[in-house]
Amino acid sequence: MDIGYKIQGFDRYNPLCIFPQSIFPGNNCTWLNISSIYSNALLDYFYFLIKIPALDSQNNKILNKMLQSGISSRLMLLILPLSLLWGFKKVQNVFVQPQAILVLGGSTKRLEREKFTAHFAKKHPSLPIWISGGSPPGVTKKVFMKAGINSKRLYLDYRANNTVENFTTLVDDLQKRGIKKLYLVTSDYHMRRATIIGEIVLGSRGIDFQAVSVPSRTNSEPIEKSIRDGVRSIFWVATGLGGGEK
Repeated sequence: MDIGYKIQGFDRYNPLCIFPQSIFPGNNCTWLNISSIYSNALLDYFYFLIKIPALDSQNNKILNKMLQSGISSRLMLLILPLSLLWGFKKVQNVFVQPQAILVLGGSTKRLEREKFTAHFAKKHPSLPIWISGGSPPGVTKKVFMKAGINSKRLYLDYRANNTVENFTTLVDDLQKRGIKKLYLVTSDYHMRRATIIGEIVLGSRGIDFQAVSVPSRTNSEPIEKSIRDGVRSIFWVATGLGGGEK
């Protein structure tokens, strides 16, 4: 059972709710992305310290016991430095404009993602365009040339065999070029999985992103794919090994 409390009419739940809204849109946890576990923990830390009077009597007793035992305080003291560091980076990234466009290949013969990106890139003429996988080089270049995009802006990479590798094969190249934030382009039905992988893989190198979905009439992928590739992404960050199925 969630230990919940209200602050100024605002429902808040403890950090045991570890899944972001992108995975379970109907959950009651306050989440923006996976990294929010640190910011939520930081908020909980201060809430515990000041013993918020809005707590009902039952929950107040539970939290007071935790405080008296010292368990909660010690845990939060360990999390606090990480929270501050992560929070600083997130706030810093809010003021950083995207420095590149990353496209996940895999559109159909109609080349939806390439055509969408070509149009999108015209609005951002200074940004390089990285495309991982997808259509053959000649076909892709024709789409962008037809849209008036200089081919020198294109970086085509075909090392990836799946969505996890779309990120793992390029993340270090992006980091070496000093990219701190990028636009992430993929189909709307694929974006949930891409967002989860991006949070883990790109986030491990300090790269933030802004999702840009390509409209389609396809239903969203099964949640199992997102969870599976999220786990594989964590494994890759920890070991440098692994990938995933398409």
